[in-house]
Amino acid sequence: MKKYINREAEKQVLCLAKSFPVIMITGPRQVGKTTMLSYAKEKMEKNINYVSLDNINDRMLANEDPELFLETYKIPLIIDEFQYAPKLLSYIKIIVDNKRLEELKNEEDSNGLFFLTGSQSFLSMREVTESLAGRVGILDLYGLSTREINENNLRLFSPNIEDIKRENNSNISMKKTFERIFRGSYPEVYKDSSILLGNYFESYIKTYIERDIRDLINIKDEVKFMKFMVSVAARTGQELNLTEICNDAEISVPTASDWLSILVNSGLVFLLEPYSTNIIKRVVKRPKLYFMDTGLACYLTKYPNAEILENSAYSGHIFETYVIAEIIKSYANNGLNAKRYLYYYRDSNQKEIDLIIEKDNKLYPVEIKKSKSPNKECIKNFDVLNASKKIVGNGIVFCMIDKIYPIDKNNYYVPISYI
Repeated sequence: MKKYINREAEKQVLCLAKSFPVIMITGPRQVGKTTMLSYAKEKMEKNINYVSLDNINDRMLANEDPELFLETYKIPLIIDEFQYAPKLLSYIKIIVDNKRLEELKNEEDSNGLFFLTGSQSFLSMREVTESLAGRVGILDLYGLSTREINENNLRLFSPNIEDIKRENNSNISMKKTFERIFRGSYPEVYKDSSILLGNYFESYIKTYIERDIRDLINIKDEVKFMKFMVSVAARTGQELNLTEICNDAEISVPTASDWLSILVNSGLVFLLEPYSTNIIKRVVKRPKLYFMDTGLACYLTKYPNAEILENSAYSGHIFETYVIAEIIKSYANNGLNAKRYLYYYRDSNQKEIDLIIEKDNKLYPVEIKKSKSPNKECIKNFDVLNASKKIVGNGIVFCMIDKIYPIDKNNYYVPISYI
């Protein structure tokens, strides 16, 4: 049994607790939101109470008499599975505003009063941000990053080659990489190395559908929803094509669009938007989709082990998915919205760049190759960014090479272990 794995996002929770009266942590089921909060609260200089709305009696009280609920459970308070009682929002707002008035009179701290956990899909983020505008700090949490698992130098990923060169790095083999990809990133599968992954993911999907999805889709559509999830997982790392997904799941385009929103808003899928400006034209408009947990994607697509996965036609897409997901987690764990910094490029001439990272008003092109020695062709499209008004930084090709190696004066092969 493994001890608690320190989460990079903990420091963001502590920071938000000093700046906002309400802190909301969102993300998929079982990524460790509650566990992280329980460890983070030990580092705060106050006692924080806890209640979970998984408890049916507490849920009923929160919905039927929110005022009594908040009198029963005193602040500061963690409310787990908050999406089950959205009526609490208006009452929380009243408490926060009253505490802020008291702060003005008595110089009391009105921050860190409520810590809410839940899934974005089932509690409208618009409702939260409108009801608690200026009062809530929001943090997205995904599964464990490889750096968290390895307890290695938790930090925001930088595409600047000088920053990368300053990293201490241990190489990782192709075999180990695909074992990591196959296992995924849910904390539970790292607490017990003997856990049966098939049983875990089967239970995960069953819980996800029964507790989160059942009220959003017709019961008769659950089989089709599973087909839909499998079709989406099979297309991770690819440009979104709703028509193909619809054909697989035998559903309409509007239904597929609604169901995709559920996967995106509950944190299971990330849509990477294309980079475009008024200067760079003829770019595609469709996003690329990525399953945020590679283990779940492998389970849905029925790969039995890491070795078969590594040698499959799926390996390139799942390898790319792993790299993109790690970078997204790095941004999210540091309280940053990845959609503001990460893009991809593809135009009508089929020129493509896997990832573009915008940092310090520079654009950094990134390619992702499973090969140990990709050729220079992989950087041939980087120059399309020269048409933009922004400075183009160094290019990176993430691959299975053993050490950082220059391709030319501005582009570098970088081992995957540096993400």
